[in-house]
Amino acid sequence: MKNNIYLFLICISLMTNACQTKRPAYALALHGGAGTILKKNMTPEKEAAYLQALNEALTIGENILKSGGKATDAVEKTILYLEDCPLFNAGKGAVFTFEGKNEMDAAFMDGSNQKAGAVCGVTNIKNPIRAARAVLEKSQHVFLSGRGAEIFAQSVGIDTVPPAYFFTQERWDGLQKAKAAEQAKGNSGDLPFGKTDYKFGTVGVACLDQMGNLAAGTSTGGMTNKRWNRIGDAPVIGAGTYADNATAAVSCTGHGEFFLRYTVARDICALMEYKGSTLEAAGEQIVMKKLVEKGGEGGLIAVDKNGNIIMPFNSEGMYRACVKAGEARKVLIYK
Repeated sequence: MKNNIYLFLICISLMTNACQTKRPAYALALHGGAGTILKKNMTPEKEAAYLQALNEALTIGENILKSGGKATDAVEKTILYLEDCPLFNAGKGAVFTFEGKNEMDAAFMDGSNQKAGAVCGVTNIKNPIRAARAVLEKSQHVFLSGRGAEIFAQSVGIDTVPPAYFFTQERWDGLQKAKAAEQAKGNSGDLPFGKTDYKFGTVGVACLDQMGNLAAGTSTGGMTNKRWNRIGDAPVIGAGTYADNATAAVSCTGHGEFFLRYTVARDICALMEYKGSTLEAAGEQIVMKKLVEKGGEGGLIAVDKNGNIIMPFNSEGMYRACVKAGEARKVLIYK
């Protein structure tokens, strides 16, 4: 009899705890790139500018979610702001290739139906994330590249601009610095990776809306001084971007070659789907253990179906921010 009462009390306790861990109405996380981001190298003015931009981007997405808007709309509108801000390596702030051009990539995924769209190597689309979403919603394809992606974007009314629109002096100076470093090392095509100041400035958003739907998007100018139309992980579904209502929405930033090889975004969700891992445990396993062991640098942001958020990174810093209903927002840069 005592044992039965004991078991009954345990069941009541478990049920009570389950009710107390109610899913928040919405949750959103964003990143503005990871890499060698050290406070000692940041002026107070520039740090303030980054914090303000992250805050403003977070507000855009949160306002959409708070008013009952869709996760897909929150992802697009938030990334639009980040693409238009020259502080980040996406859209207006895209870095330069070895040839002195801007080649941009973006991906978009809807967790409610796992439809996805992506573009890569585009040079005149003002907001690549908008083109990626258009591929998802207005084409029968998933991935379009180069001139074809640009023609498609124009055909569905996506804004295009002269390539000169993307020029910023800071990014141009960054290319010259990268070339000088490459020449000093005697390289002939190998990009100078590692603990340098070649920041991985990709932007991305992952969120959960009030309907319980997840979505993720990522946009980037790629790697400074990249050659041969190099494509990184950002536009590749499963590598840099992934979303599934059954598990989580993920957007990555970092040394793309490693994120490509180890399909990082999908790996997070796969650990949850097949092993029953929590989002936090999956992030720890992939970002802080597997990538580190393989030599990959970077991080990710992710939101799971229960509104849990993670923002792990193994680099010196990552521009990042998050918010969920009923909780204070977090806006961070350094470790």
